[in-house]
Amino acid sequence: MVESYTQRRGSNPRLDPSSLIAIDIPQTPPSKSTTTSSSSSTAATAFIILSWYFSNIGVLLLNKYLLSIHGYRYPIFLTFLHMLSCSFYTFLSVRFLRLVPSQSVSSHSQLLKIVFLAVIFSLSVVCGNTSLRYLPVSFNQAIGATTPFFTAAFALAITCRPEPTPVYLALLPVVLGIAVASNSEPLFHALGFLICLASTAGRALKSVVQGILLSSESEKLNSINLLMYMAPIAALILLPVALLSEPGVAAATLAKIREEPSLALLLFGNATVAYLVNLTNFLVTKHTSALTLQVLGNAKAAVAAVVSVLIFRNPVTVMGMVGFGITILGVVLYSEAKKRCKNNPSSPPS
Repeated sequence: MVESYTQRRGSNPRLDPSSLIAIDIPQTPPSKSTTTSSSSSTAATAFIILSWYFSNIGVLLLNKYLLSIHGYRYPIFLTFLHMLSCSFYTFLSVRFLRLVPSQSVSSHSQLLKIVFLAVIFSLSVVCGNTSLRYLPVSFNQAIGATTPFFTAAFALAITCRPEPTPVYLALLPVVLGIAVASNSEPLFHALGFLICLASTAGRALKSVVQGILLSSESEKLNSINLLMYMAPIAALILLPVALLSEPGVAAATLAKIREEPSLALLLFGNATVAYLVNLTNFLVTKHTSALTLQVLGNAKAAVAAVVSVLIFRNPVTVMGMVGFGITILGVVLYSEAKKRCKNNPSSPPS
């Protein structure tokens, strides 16, 4: 009958599996926009890291050139110009360009804490700039690499909470290295060495105090907003100090600029790069991590030392380089020990 071969309307025919044909559908390739976005992100991160190196090493070399080679012997007034520059650029970046989310000071207590940090910050930067009058950049960086030692010491003294033993053991090469480097430094200057140590200690103290004073979520500020509030306060502190301890500095600066107009460009460039150091610190942390910034900082000290030797031709010794290397190794070991203890909080303290 015809009915046996004709499918009735609304019925469900059974399919024979052997009659099915497998169709190989290729995967959809990633869109060009996704690939382009990933490449752009990588390129942006690379540019930020290069800018970080350029600004950090650039400000060191410019400070050294101005204070030691060029003969502009006013480190406190130079630091005042840095703070003035940071005040202007951070305000511009946060309030107008909105490169960084704006954060406000929420209380009188928080403002007092920022003032205290500004005082420590000012002293640290002034000492760092002053030390460049007496020491080569390479040795200055070797001393600066001992920051973890002072950070651990201040953290223990202020919080009374000891770190695990491996953290303190990792600091031994830091101290040993700077001892070897100091003993072998051809241009060693006792006053410059002490001033540079004071700068390094001040930087570490600011880090520890900042972590304690601004520890609550309501008072935490990112680095650019903190600088926006600290820099004007630091400038107000430094201006009278500069006028008193460096008599006639304003008139002398104007006279030097009249004699040599390029000095104005040098001072402007130096102050601008000083701000870029802080901006790129923030951007590197934002686009990578705080750990990456720490690793870059370890490498920066060595790169800055090499570049300064190539530019300024200051003499170095094999033992000096060995001492610097031991210090950098100690800093790396310290970072690794801190990371392990953070990942394993059950580690017993020393």
